[in-house]
Amino acid sequence: MNPHDESAFRVFVDTRSRSLLHTARLLTGDAHAAEDLLQETLARLVPRWGRLDNPEAYARVTMHRLQISRWRRRGVLIEDPSGELPEGRSREYNRAGQDHSGAVQDRLVLAAALARLTPRQRSVLICRHIEDLDERETARRLGIRVGSVRSINGRALTRMLALCPELADFRSEVAL
Repeated sequence: MNPHDESAFRVFVDTRSRSLLHTARLLTGDAHAAEDLLQETLARLVPRWGRLDNPEAYARVTMHRLQISRWRRRGVLIEDPSGELPEGRSREYNRAGQDHSGAVQDRLVLAAALARLTPRQRSVLICRHIEDLDERETARRLGIRVGSVRSINGRALTRMLALCPELADFRSEVAL
C-alpha cells in the first residue's frame, strides 16, 4: 500500500470504525466478537483499498457476510434459555437530555430482543431499520431475494413484539 492510500485508510478507520463497530455489535450481540468481526473486515479491506469506489459499503457487506459465515459454521444458534429481558420502564424522557438512563434501558431492551431472533432475522432488521437500507440493497447485501427480505422483516418484527411487548412503546414515541 502506498503512503497516500495508507493515509486514506487510516482516516477511514478513524472516522468510520465507530459506526462499523456499532453494526458489528448488533450483528454479534457481543462486544468482543464485534471487535473481532470489525478487525477481520478491515483486514479484508486493506488489499482492495485502492480499487474500491465505496469502501464503507464494501466493509458493511463484508461484515454481514462474515457474520453469516460464522453463524453457519457454528451450526446452532446458542441462546440463553434463562435469559430474562429487562422489565419495562416508564417512558418519561428528560427533554433537556440530563438523564440518559432511559436511552440506556431502551438499548438493553432492544439488544435483548435482537439476541432472541434468528441470525437471518437479526441481519434483515439491522439492515432495514438500523442501517436504513431499502429492500433491494438489503437483499443484495445478504444474498437473498427481495421477497425474502419482506417476509423475514415482517416475521422478525412480529416475533420481537411477541417476545418483548414493551417494544410496542417505541412505535408511539417515534411519532413524538
